[in-house]
Amino acid sequence: MQTPKPPDHLRSSLETTDTASVGLPLRLNKVVLVIDLVESVRLMAANEARVVEAWRQFLAHVDHTLLPRLPGRIVKSLGDGLLAEFDNASHALALALAAHRYMHRTHEHLPPGERLQLRAGLHATHLYEEARDVFGSGVNLAARVAGLAQPGQTVVTAEVRDLIVDGLDAELEDMGECYLKHWPEPVRTWRAWAAGTSGQGRVPQAPVLPPEDLRPTIAVVPFTSRSTSPEYEVVGDIIADGVINQMSRTGLMRVISRLSTTAFRGRADLPTISAQLSAGFVLSGSYSVLGDRVIITAELAEVRRQDVIWTDRLVGPLEDLLQLQSQLIAALADASSQALIQSTVQRAQVLPVPQLESHALLLGGINLMHRSTVRDLDRSRELLEAVCERHGRVATPWAWVAKWHILNVVQGRSGDAATEFRTAIDIADRALDLEPTSSLALAIKGHVQCHLGTRLDESRELLLQATEINPNDHTAWLYAGFWSTMWGNPVDAVRESEKALELSPLDPQRFFIEMLVAHSYLHAHQLDKAIAMCKQSLRRNRYYLGSIRALITAQVESGDMVAARESCSLLQSLQPDLTITRFLQYGDKSDLRRRAAAALAMAGVPQ
Repeated sequence: MQTPKPPDHLRSSLETTDTASVGLPLRLNKVVLVIDLVESVRLMAANEARVVEAWRQFLAHVDHTLLPRLPGRIVKSLGDGLLAEFDNASHALALALAAHRYMHRTHEHLPPGERLQLRAGLHATHLYEEARDVFGSGVNLAARVAGLAQPGQTVVTAEVRDLIVDGLDAELEDMGECYLKHWPEPVRTWRAWAAGTSGQGRVPQAPVLPPEDLRPTIAVVPFTSRSTSPEYEVVGDIIADGVINQMSRTGLMRVISRLSTTAFRGRADLPTISAQLSAGFVLSGSYSVLGDRVIITAELAEVRRQDVIWTDRLVGPLEDLLQLQSQLIAALADASSQALIQSTVQRAQVLPVPQLESHALLLGGINLMHRSTVRDLDRSRELLEAVCERHGRVATPWAWVAKWHILNVVQGRSGDAATEFRTAIDIADRALDLEPTSSLALAIKGHVQCHLGTRLDESRELLLQATEINPNDHTAWLYAGFWSTMWGNPVDAVRESEKALELSPLDPQRFFIEMLVAHSYLHAHQLDKAIAMCKQSLRRNRYYLGSIRALITAQVESGDMVAARESCSLLQSLQPDLTITRFLQYGDKSDLRRRAAAALAMAGVPQ
């Protein structure tokens, strides 16, 4: 490729300073933009006054219209070119493209030979900055790259290419390696066109989600640094990676990969993020490093309403972010996940069903079924059945309806447990007809049969199949652990239950998981651990009947009858019609259930 000649008026001003001199100005990371007026000498000779006035109007447009929304600084203008610096590559590129549009719009009515056109070059570099000038070899490179551009074109270096998003900031055309005069090695460059106008590709459309994925979708954007030290720039990626990893383990949300969200670092354009990533929620924020401490400011926004639904500020040791079990990342992931779920569930409780998105129906139904009030259980069934009506060919909502019937029995609301369990099996079978490999449906069907105490070998096989299909499905591990608790050996019970607990650090129904883990400890006669786990579960939901019954059993068997009777009083206030006969209407062949019945009787539950 022929080596271009840099603009004459900029050549002298772009020479680098002597780095050995004393009192160098501040060295900063910047994006340098050089804009040159094409054929300025010929145009000036033909009509100097017109060109000067056009250039003055162009500078005024840059100053008063473009820079207020694309923050940057014009370092200098010499009548037919300008040099500007930016902190943000996308802002610098947007200004270059907007400058081309302005010149085209302003002069398109003139004959071709009289039109003013620009060429632009961008490079990201370290430079030395003063109030009236900037210095450095990277500044000189930006000017030489501008010389590669044809009239109306913008050329960027690889350093800028890495900071912008192809298809969002612009459409890019690879120019390969170019050899520039007085530059020691070839420079990789790209032409940048306004998105959607180059004909070389189109703006990527939002991905189409598979119809079976009814979960809310969240994009975690890498956090931006408020520090000037480049060594801390990676911290934002570490935060995002950790939060994405934690959130992905819940299974209740679709979490977009950071490979996709990195492009939106520092961007607060919620509609664009939603359009590109199909995200209903966006978690973003910033951080500052002060000595060995990091200060993280985070906010969670709902895209549809463009509302911030949660914000928080966390402070902790910088070193904590590098730990396998980072407390800062765990706290951030937990708080933002709970805020997303709480916001969705609140809407599901108050808005009419037709006004709710499918993900709100599903998430609301799942959460409300685990609450203790009749109103919440009834609303849960209404929401889940509405999802089934909308998405009749999707297995997931049917599986959760089957789970609803199980909890309706466990919560003591069913007058005929055996019949309701068989209803749950029928609904789980319907889900499996739609999706034979649904780990959720397999686990729930196996769980129902476990409660009934019938076809136990088939029940165990279903649960193990669910864990094999999806080894990260905490529900499958939880119900496998419950099967071992009811019918198997205590070693498997504890191992499988603790595996479920490990896989669900942010689950909003963690109290339910802890309740079943407590039962595995009971089966293993680890009474102190069972009591501690029950109390932990009850701290999250003090009225959950399964946790109270397990606590009474452990307290009686450990000899603490005073505490057992106090717990029994709470149980009877919540379930006044409970009797031992009713408690044993299912699962009476299980040794653990008979132990629990004996403990309940000793604590005061009537036969």
